[in-house]
Amino acid sequence: MPRLRQVSRAEAAAPIITTMYDRLFGDRDPVAEPGTATGTSGDWWPTFANVPDILEHAVQGFGLYQSPRRVLDPVLRELGQARAGWAVGSQFVFSQHCKSLRALGVTEDRIAAVGHWPAATCFTDLERFVLAFTDCLVLDRGRVPDELFAALRDPLGDEAMLELTYITALYLQHAVMSRALRTEWDDVDERVVEVAGPDSDNPPVGLDIARPEDR
Repeated sequence: MPRLRQVSRAEAAAPIITTMYDRLFGDRDPVAEPGTATGTSGDWWPTFANVPDILEHAVQGFGLYQSPRRVLDPVLRELGQARAGWAVGSQFVFSQHCKSLRALGVTEDRIAAVGHWPAATCFTDLERFVLAFTDCLVLDRGRVPDELFAALRDPLGDEAMLELTYITALYLQHAVMSRALRTEWDDVDERVVEVAGPDSDNPPVGLDIARPEDR
């Protein structure tokens, strides 16, 4: 379950909530009867409905990146979004944008290679630059080498470059928030935990753990 309460249809008063509930869930209450057409539980929506202004702002962001006014190639856009999801470790963002890539006609081998793109040979040079730029935004927190930036800006131009930067960073935010709030496919327990040894008083041989009296 998400870490925040979910707003039921009966509680929904703001028009943005009822509009999105109608669009995604029909006449169902997404809390009592979860599930979306893409196979997710849909709990992102009733979680964000806790603050209607934030839900509306997020929805405006979805409309912005899909607007016909965008000059950025949608395949490049989705590569950035999918890679951002993968790099953050958000299964929700990564999975949803793999589906978007598929809808744009991207082949299965290229979708599968998003997670290991440096070792893949199926991407064009421009696509590789987008994936590398995404890693700089997400993993290096915006530290982008001049040479990489120029390699992208020259073919894309200033408008598409700004769109790529904004949209990719927007999905860095969505991926981080999805993990933090445990929405959708990011509702997973922490996997990095201590694994108990067979005898905690006698560490396994080879760990080079010295007792204080042996030092």
